[in-house]
Amino acid sequence: MHSTYLLINICSAIVPFLFSFYPAIRFSKHFKAFFAANLIASACFIAWDILFTAQGVWGFNDTYILGPKMFNLPAEEVLFFICIPFACVFTYHCFNTFYRITWPEKVERAVVAGLSCLLLVIGFMHTGKAYTSVTCISTAILLIALEFVFKVKWLPGFLSIYPLLLIPFFMVNGLLTGTGLEQPVVWYNNDENVSIRVLTIPVEDFVYGLEMLLFNLFFYEKFKPLFIARPSQVETNPRQTIRGRSVSNVE
Repeated sequence: MHSTYLLINICSAIVPFLFSFYPAIRFSKHFKAFFAANLIASACFIAWDILFTAQGVWGFNDTYILGPKMFNLPAEEVLFFICIPFACVFTYHCFNTFYRITWPEKVERAVVAGLSCLLLVIGFMHTGKAYTSVTCISTAILLIALEFVFKVKWLPGFLSIYPLLLIPFFMVNGLLTGTGLEQPVVWYNNDENVSIRVLTIPVEDFVYGLEMLLFNLFFYEKFKPLFIARPSQVETNPRQTIRGRSVSNVE
């Protein structure tokens, strides 16, 4: 069905969009920050996508797309870089509305350094495989920059809920890579990856998804203060902090 990819995108974002207006969540007040951030992040990933599509690292099954393309990318692929980050940033916002997860600084640095080193080793071990090497190395560099250069405060919270985000990830990427379908919506050239899959999903997709969300969150957190007025008084809705037993009333 030619509308398959479009429907996957719509179904991924429709529930988060509707619940964005729920009074206890109010993600709608951050729409400007999200879409400004997403414009920058998606531009980077679309450029990457165009390059890898041209090189045959991956491609798209015409059976499941409507037809319109931009630089050989289906319109649905461009929409993917809006819908999936929207759903994931919404989930991140919901969790942060009620709980603030922090780690001890030494633990945070050790986790980020360890994960970055692992990704760098994998990336440099597979320099002949474009998807594996580029994804692992660029994600490692981004993690190092966020932790040690920009010193962002939200990284532990995001890394803590990333396993939760993998649940819808399995469903969406599973469909895109062929789970439950006669053919995949998106195909991958196994010469450019390590040929290890979870069901039908290349393992590199897990790292790629992490990097895409980190890019979106970095700019989202930067833009939030610019697009929403700070309240003159502390709001009464409490936010619980998970670390010890501290509670903060600041939104």
